[in-house]
Amino acid sequence: MLIRILEITVPVFGVIALAYAYGRKRPTDLRDANRLNIIIFTPALIFHALTERSAGGDDFVIAAVGAAVIVLGSGLLAWIWVRATGRVPAIYIGPAMFNNCGNLGLPLAILAFGEDALPLAVVLLVTENLLQFTLGLWLLGDAIRLRRLLTNPMLVATFAGVLFMVMDWHAPAMIEPGIRMLGEISIPLMLVALGVRLADGAPGQWTAGFWGGLACPVTGLLVAVPWVWITQPEPPLAALLIVFGALPPAVLNYMLAEQFEIAPQQVAAIVAVGHVVALAVIPLTLYWVL
Repeated sequence: MLIRILEITVPVFGVIALAYAYGRKRPTDLRDANRLNIIIFTPALIFHALTERSAGGDDFVIAAVGAAVIVLGSGLLAWIWVRATGRVPAIYIGPAMFNNCGNLGLPLAILAFGEDALPLAVVLLVTENLLQFTLGLWLLGDAIRLRRLLTNPMLVATFAGVLFMVMDWHAPAMIEPGIRMLGEISIPLMLVALGVRLADGAPGQWTAGFWGGLACPVTGLLVAVPWVWITQPEPPLAALLIVFGALPPAVLNYMLAEQFEIAPQQVAAIVAVGHVVALAVIPLTLYWVL
């Protein structure tokens, strides 16, 4: 079992560590690469996973509902915690709610549960993405805008993929390999971008970020475990939901905090420390669910 866990975690955290070391040695601006990943590569991955790797079914609905329950439940627990401890809600609630189911969750899902788990992991990602660009932005003081959702490339790819899946359509044979290749760029680039982003660091705020970094997997697991126990989804979805609950805060929390000027250095520390905590939490969670 130890070897199996290492086979899952070492490739993922190894790529992050390599990118982190490079980012510390040579500070790198990956904004253009990240933009390409959001606009082209990840939407291609989502569309291909939904149209070529999945038959759909009730598991998609169960996965979407489970992801929403975990995200919203984590937010409720985080709200209780910050009210009880006098912390600033805008700094702590978002990182506790919205975990790194993209950069970290997708590669972990594939390595732990195989390629067949990718469509379900994509459903978890898209559900969280929808909540973060609505409720998450509202928590940061922004308005919920329908146009932003309708023009979000990942959501557009999801709607198109679901339509193709329901209608049993497929991309033409001369186009499908190109879509697949674009999607295959997404996950390695996510890991590299995560490592480089963490290398930006938040010097002197690691202690301040500890509790915020720990809150995400703690609140996530406190919701995910009883939810899975109550609903009893089929494998591998049950294990995927628990791993989803154990993930650290998403890097997007820092990027949005920077955009809205909500203590970005402190949120960066929460995200960074959260990924250090994940070095222990993720292997223990995998040991439990595998």
